Amino acid sequence: MIFDELARLKEERNAVLLAHNYQPGEIQEAADYVGDSFELSKTASQSDCDVIVFCGVDFMAESAAILSPQKTVLLPVLEASCPMSHMITGTDVRQLRAEHPEAAVVCYVNTSAAVKAESDICCTSANAIRVVNAVDTDQIIFVPDRNLAHYAQMWTEKELIAWDGYCPTHENIRLQDIEAQRRAMPDIEVIVHPECRPEVIEAADFVYGTSGMLSRAKASTAKRLLIGTEIGMLYRLRKENPGKEFYPPSAHAVCPNMRLTTLEAMVGALEEMRHQITVDEDIRRRARKALEMMLQV
Repeated sequence: MIFDELARLKEERNAVLLAHNYQPGEIQEAADYVGDSFELSKTASQSDCDVIVFCGVDFMAESAAILSPQKTVLLPVLEASCPMSHMITGTDVRQLRAEHPEAAVVCYVNTSAAVKAESDICCTSANAIRVVNAVDTDQIIFVPDRNLAHYAQMWTEKELIAWDGYCPTHENIRLQDIEAQRRAMPDIEVIVHPECRPEVIEAADFVYGTSGMLSRAKASTAKRLLIGTEIGMLYRLRKENPGKEFYPPSAHAVCPNMRLTTLEAMVGALEEMRHQITVDEDIRRRARKALEMMLQV
């Protein structure tokens, strides 16, 4: 059985298996830890493992390598990339700095190590507002997600200069999807991710990242909840809240790259120690500084 093979290889390699909340159900079941990207990287950095298998997309494995340079980080499928993270480069950030020399740079954790290295501080979807308000400048370059920037702008008096990037999966969640579900189920509670379009955020009852969605779902008295994010999130929500019903906004809320990881790919990665993710030491050091600045906030 493939789960037995994974267990054998994991022990042999002294490995830890990480799965993002958006991964398919069988990947989540195989993992030692399931969570959001930065939470998982922190967990792995505190583990006594030698090998980290990150079931997610490329920038997540890079974050693990930034925090755990002494460990081997494997990405089971090398083609599993994040389209939004590839919408901006370190060169783009340097150009933005030249155009706005008084501004600080806040980068979403959903970015490459090269972009983090050019930034002053990172943020997650959960702490973006807190980070923006903590930065000691009145003008902030916010990269790469324009929707998360718009959401943060609602909660600060600072001027945010947003890069025109976006998550294609969250961009596919439309206002008409939310309205159609409300008409069908008037009692449904709507929770959406801050990577969604502004009009979708306006129509929601709550706006949370994935960790916040988990907490809100447990606390909610609603029996039916609409979850405006990648549909892989529904697996964990249903597992942890058996008395409640969870619905996607539409069938289009799917990240194809998150679907690339398979159990077979995990086995192959551990057998052959393939697809090792490394980060240039200078970039790693500067990127880590941006992450550590976030942790101070």
